[in-house]
Amino acid sequence: MNLSYWEIKTWFTEVDFTIVGSGIVGLNTAFHLKNRFPSAKIVILEQGVLPQGASTKNAGFACFGSLSEIIDDLTTHSEEEVLNLITKRINGLQLLRETLGDKAIDYQNLGGYELFTKENEPLYNLCQEKQEYINKSLKPIFNDDVFSFKSNNFGFKNIQSRCCFNQFEGQLDTGKMMEALLHKVLSLGVKIINNCTVETYSEGTSDVKIKTNQFEFSTSKLLIATNGFASRLIDEEVKPARAQVLITKPIHNLHIKGTFHLDRGYYYFRNIDDRILFGGGRHLDFKTEETDEFGQTERIQNTLESLLKTTILPNIDFEIDHRWSGIMGVGQQKKAIVKQLSNNVFCGVRLGGMGVAIGSSVGKDLADLME
Repeated sequence: MNLSYWEIKTWFTEVDFTIVGSGIVGLNTAFHLKNRFPSAKIVILEQGVLPQGASTKNAGFACFGSLSEIIDDLTTHSEEEVLNLITKRINGLQLLRETLGDKAIDYQNLGGYELFTKENEPLYNLCQEKQEYINKSLKPIFNDDVFSFKSNNFGFKNIQSRCCFNQFEGQLDTGKMMEALLHKVLSLGVKIINNCTVETYSEGTSDVKIKTNQFEFSTSKLLIATNGFASRLIDEEVKPARAQVLITKPIHNLHIKGTFHLDRGYYYFRNIDDRILFGGGRHLDFKTEETDEFGQTERIQNTLESLLKTTILPNIDFEIDHRWSGIMGVGQQKKAIVKQLSNNVFCGVRLGGMGVAIGSSVGKDLADLME
């Protein structure tokens, strides 16, 4: 692609900050950079027509972790680390809501539920046993008990008689959230270039040369916010993880309201526009789902449909309307990687499936690394 003089002058001359990825992290990074450096020239490069990855593909859970997930995290992280992770998620959600407003993102605090299968009675018993301890640990953060157990009043089948309720859980409209973020950033004069994939970059003493599939240019600082696609550009401990999702057509008199986790959070579903959005199943085939290629597999899609029929919507006729997938960035540790990689290159990646919760704060932290 040969750029004209006007294109070079307007878009790609004297660029102060170039951000790779126009997802939640990239847009929040640009927003906070503009607040700190109002006159800075900021360009965001996005490989997709819309923000790719997980930002426009996620389920819209404003989540900080189910009871079983928190218990599981305590086996691989210290209690201090787990509490710091939860605090980070809560603060990130608050920052998101303050930045955009609840109305713009259709935020609803309907609560969250964790369901336990009949077969997984040990996990069910463990969660009941640990509930009081976890509530006590979280009390300094929430000033109230987070988790309680309630009867299954939703008509779900093949699950334990009681489910774990999280009174602080909420949900939002992912599309509205991203649209509001894009509008806010564009209104500040940030330039977003879509259908533009960064292939390589090379660092000089005072700038970074970027080669894309369309053109080449230089920038003073390069900030990588591609999360699940990070391994294409940088060598950090972050792996792609595909999540498959489907949504039903509208269901008359849908009685299910809230966000729901099943089987340690590997399955998740919620109500939206009189439909059920249902995703997960990555644990059925970890190796295949460790990919940054979009797509669906018969095994996982069939399992999702089967669970809808037998467990979530038994005796209710439904049709599948859409199917899609998103790409997360995960690792052995759940703490996001926000750091300076070299003199002029920085990154904010590995959101661990918690992009809605922590994306705003990771973007702000990445912006705050700039001097």
